[in-house]
Amino acid sequence: MKIPGSKATTRWLWMISTALMLTAGAAILYCAAPGRKVFASQEKESGRASAGEQSTSLNDQTDLNVTVYNSNIALVRDVRQLLLPSGSFRLKFMDIAATVNPATVHFRSLNDPEKLGVIEQNYEYDLLEPAKLLHKYVGREVTLVRSYQENNSTKREEIKATLLSDNNGPVWKIGNDIVTGMFAESYRFPEVPANLYERPTLLMSLENSGAKKQLIEASYLASNLSWNADYVLTVARDDKNADLDGWVTVVNNSGTAFHNARLQLVAGELNRVQQTGGLRDMAVNRAMEAKAAAPQFQQESFSEYHLYSLGRKTSVEDKETKQISLLEGSGVPVEKIFVVNGQNYYYHNAQNPGAPLKDPVMVYYKFKNEEKSGLGIPLPAGNVRVYQKDSKGGILFAGEDRIDHTPKDEDVNIHIGNAFDVVAEHKQTDYKSIASHVWEMEFEITLRNHKDTPIIVQVNEPIGGDWEMLYSSHKYTKTAAFAAQFTVPVAKDGKSVLKYRIRAKW
Repeated sequence: MKIPGSKATTRWLWMISTALMLTAGAAILYCAAPGRKVFASQEKESGRASAGEQSTSLNDQTDLNVTVYNSNIALVRDVRQLLLPSGSFRLKFMDIAATVNPATVHFRSLNDPEKLGVIEQNYEYDLLEPAKLLHKYVGREVTLVRSYQENNSTKREEIKATLLSDNNGPVWKIGNDIVTGMFAESYRFPEVPANLYERPTLLMSLENSGAKKQLIEASYLASNLSWNADYVLTVARDDKNADLDGWVTVVNNSGTAFHNARLQLVAGELNRVQQTGGLRDMAVNRAMEAKAAAPQFQQESFSEYHLYSLGRKTSVEDKETKQISLLEGSGVPVEKIFVVNGQNYYYHNAQNPGAPLKDPVMVYYKFKNEEKSGLGIPLPAGNVRVYQKDSKGGILFAGEDRIDHTPKDEDVNIHIGNAFDVVAEHKQTDYKSIASHVWEMEFEITLRNHKDTPIIVQVNEPIGGDWEMLYSSHKYTKTAAFAAQFTVPVAKDGKSVLKYRIRAKW
């Protein structure tokens, strides 16, 4: 060991001043430098535990249930078998989610709940990491380690230094000198401070007047756990039927892994109190469950929500995205619908007066979520991606849409895009004042189909005021007080013209 004022100290100070001149301003980045080593004396967990303190980790776990909501939270139920002393003691409950909400923790004994009580609990989230470890040693002595070249060989040198402060960079006292910006390759610490923890930990003060062997349960809400549903609709070439595959995607950024857990998912609009602040985001890795090996979820009603329970245990690693099969429907009858929606400005072409306005012809696939089609379970909200075979049997992406939560026996409409070969043109052909606050108007919608198959186009027209239909070239339905819907067939490579006249009062 080198003492202050020795030849080694002089060499250190000379090296420091040289480094500062060569790389001015870089010294404040010492903690973030890649490859920097931080050492602390190895000691067992019990070495830092105070008298009467017990600890529990995943080694004691006997059951784990994770219920994930589609609102970025999860309810974790962790059951462990413990040997607890009698009287008052402290329990370190380790290996919990780093994003736990301490106010939601519920701790109880499953076999002797009346005799094991919680007096106080603390959530320790000041985790052991190099920057925090160094900061905890302000006012204490640290060993600085550095390599240097001498006589064509690399030598390592250690020197004792007191850390005076660690605000935007360390300030050291070495001998009688105050030094900043030390380029040490590593720091050596004698021990890990008692208020730094290797992983998120609940510290509980307990009172046990029952048996020593206890089966206990800790449940809590944790954030940064979420799930969503994704669907793949593969439509046949003739647009008459399709196969629907549903996947559940679970994303775990909670700071801990869940091994051999019973997984449940809750779908629905859950009301929550707005929280202030937030936790840092983490990167996501992807992991795919084998589709053939994943049994379907069992679905049941829960309050005003739907609960999906996986029929086997699974594991979700931290920073992992896992996909599990939700449903498989084959030969689902589908209907292809072409839709044109009129606009409230009644087709006045401001850029080219007298010319018709072109509106997009939207394309939808429609099917019913019913049991006889291999479906019939409530479909959680999610994205639906549509594929269809080409003339050679290859599968091509045809579009995607998002669906809301859909109960059984309800229709599902998926907008895949706009038609390329169908054209819709709108124009107003007449406008006449009949009496005070009474007008007659006539409209014309031209539909041209350049496809090699006939189609049916659904035309939705907005109509204002107190109106009545005077004339219509096609059958219509009054779908709302301010709208009418027309069904217009168009032959292949053909044209259809929808004309209608209304009288309206304002």
